[in-house]
Amino acid sequence: MNKPAYSYPALNYFFRLYPNKPEIQALSQKLKQQNNTDELITLYTHALPLIEKAIWNKGPTDADIKHYQQIFHELESILSTQKNDFRYHFIITIPVADRPEHLNSCLQSLLHLCQTYRYGGFNQGKYSRVRVLIADDSKHNKNIERNIAMARSYSNKGLEVIYFGQNEQKQILKKSRAVDTEDILTNTESQCFYHKGASTTRNISYLKLKELCNNDNKTLFYFIDSDQEFQISTQSNGDTRELYSINYFYYLNEIFSSTDASVLTGKVVGDPPVSPSVMTANFLDDIIRFIKEISETNAGQSCQFHQSKTKNDSDASYHDMADLFGFKLPAASHRYNCNLKGRHNHTQCFTNLSEKLNSFFDGVHPTRKSDYEYKNILQSISPARTVYTGNYILNPQGLKYFIPFARLKLRMAGPTLGRIIKADIGDRFVSANLPMLHRRTISSTGKSEFRPGVNHNRKCRNINESSVDLSTEFGRQFFGDVMLFSIENLTASGYPKTTVPPDTISDTVNDTLYCILEKYNTKHNEIKIKIDTLKKLLNQNKYWWNQDASLTHARQSFSNFIRNIEYNFGNKSAAYDFINSDNNIKHYHKEISAAISNYTNDLKNWEKVLSGNSN
Repeated sequence: MNKPAYSYPALNYFFRLYPNKPEIQALSQKLKQQNNTDELITLYTHALPLIEKAIWNKGPTDADIKHYQQIFHELESILSTQKNDFRYHFIITIPVADRPEHLNSCLQSLLHLCQTYRYGGFNQGKYSRVRVLIADDSKHNKNIERNIAMARSYSNKGLEVIYFGQNEQKQILKKSRAVDTEDILTNTESQCFYHKGASTTRNISYLKLKELCNNDNKTLFYFIDSDQEFQISTQSNGDTRELYSINYFYYLNEIFSSTDASVLTGKVVGDPPVSPSVMTANFLDDIIRFIKEISETNAGQSCQFHQSKTKNDSDASYHDMADLFGFKLPAASHRYNCNLKGRHNHTQCFTNLSEKLNSFFDGVHPTRKSDYEYKNILQSISPARTVYTGNYILNPQGLKYFIPFARLKLRMAGPTLGRIIKADIGDRFVSANLPMLHRRTISSTGKSEFRPGVNHNRKCRNINESSVDLSTEFGRQFFGDVMLFSIENLTASGYPKTTVPPDTISDTVNDTLYCILEKYNTKHNEIKIKIDTLKKLLNQNKYWWNQDASLTHARQSFSNFIRNIEYNFGNKSAAYDFINSDNNIKHYHKEISAAISNYTNDLKNWEKVLSGNSN
C-alpha cells in the first residue's frame, strides 16, 4: 500500500520552497496521485535535477543541502522495497605511499558520503554496494601499520576496506610472471618494492580488481588519490564553502546505466592538479601584483583584498603553458583574495599570505584555485580526452586501459592514457561534472606528507640553509609533457590502431621534445625577470613592511619563498640544467621512443594477463 504524499518530508520541503516553479509544482501534484513504487521512483528521478538547479541558482543554504541529502534517504527507503536492485556496486581504489594523514581524511570523507546519501543501503553492519581497496606503496613500516589499522577501523564503522599490501601485490604479480609485463607492472624480484609509482600501483590494482569483481559486470572501479575528498568547494560572498552536495555513486550509476560509457573522468576543485613546475610564472605575476597593490595602502587600514566573486580557474589558468592544451592564456594576473575573517588590517593580510607562500612547492596555488560550478550532471556528459588519474571510473571492460609507460615514472600519465582511450573508443570515453576536492597539504604541517620528486631538505649552495628541491619532479613533468604530446601527435595519425614505424615514432618524439624545450626555456627567461622584479619591489626600504619590526617573520617567509624560487627556477637552476642536458635528452628520447614502439606488445600481453592466459 502506498504512503500518502506527506510521508516524504524532504521532497515536500522543496515543493513548498519553490511554489512559483511550475515544473516542480507539477511533480508536487503527481506525488499526490502516484499509484505504485515505480512511479514514485520515477518522480524522484525527475525531481532531483530540478531541485538542484533551483538550489544553485540562488545559492545553497545549509538547510537546502541538508534536505537535499535527505531526499536520497527517502529514495533509498523506497528502493529497498523493490524485489531486485540492479544498481552498480563500487570498488574505490586508493593508491597511497607514506600519506597516512591524507588517507585518513580521504576515508573519513568517503564514510561521510556513505552516511550522508546511503547509496545502496546499509545491511548487516556495512554499506552493501561500496567497498574500498587501499593499494599500499609505502616505504615506512609505521605508515604501513597505520594504513592496515585504518582499513580495520573503517571496516568496523561499516565501510568495507580491503588492505592490498606489498606482499599481496607480489603474490598477484606472480600469476602473470610468464608474460612480459615489466613496462606495465614491475619486477617482483626487486628488493625495493615500495615507491613503485602511482601508475604502476594502479596497474597492479587492476589485477586485484579483476579478482574481486569475479566477472560481475555490475561493478564499477573508481580510482581516486589519497589527497582528495568526496566534497566540493564553492565561493559565497568571497568565502569558501566545502559541501557534500553531490551523490557521486547515484549519478555514476545513472550514467553507466543509461549510456554506453566504458570510462568516465571527473576533475578536481580546490588545489590545482598540476606541479608547481608549470605554475611558477603566473604565481609570481600574482604576488608581484599583490606587492604593488599593498604598497599603496596603509598598514593599519582595513583590508581591501576581499572580493565577493573571485575568478574561477576551471580554464586551467593556473598552468603557465595552458595554450599547449588548447586553453587561452589569461591576459591578466589574478588579485589575491584574503581569507581572514572579521576586522583586520593590511599588516595581518600581509602576514597571512606570507604563511601560505611555501606551500606552493607542495602544489598549493594561493591565488588560483578552482571552485565548483553547478551544471546538470547528466547534461554535462561530453566526450573526453584526458584522464584525471585521481578521479576516473572504469567498467569491467575498461580494465584493458592500463596506465601506459608506467616504468618511466613520468608525470602526465592520465592525459597520455586519455589520448589513447579516445583514439580507441571515441565517445564511449566521457567526462562529467563530478569533481572532487583536492587538498595538497595537511593542516598540521602545511606540507604534503610525501610527494615523489620533491625534497624539502636540500642544502643550498654556499649557505647553511635548506631549500625545497623540485628538480626531480620538474624533470618528470617536462619529459611527461614530451610523452603526452608525442602520443597526441601519433594518435592523430591512427596510433595505436595503426602500426607506426619506429623511425617515425623516434622523429615525432624528437620534434616534440625540442618544441616543448623551447617553450620551457622561454618561460624560464620570463621567470628570471619576474624574480628580479619581485625582489626589487619587496626589498624597497620605503615600504611599511620593511619598517615594522613585528613583521620580521613575515619578511623572512617572503625571503624563503624567493630563495626557493631562485633555487629551482633562477639562473643556476638544476631543474633547467637537467632538461637541457644532452645526455638526459638522449636518454629520455630513447626510452620514450622505445616505450611507444612497444605499446602494442604491451596491449597484447595485458590482454593475456586479464584473461588468465599468462602461462
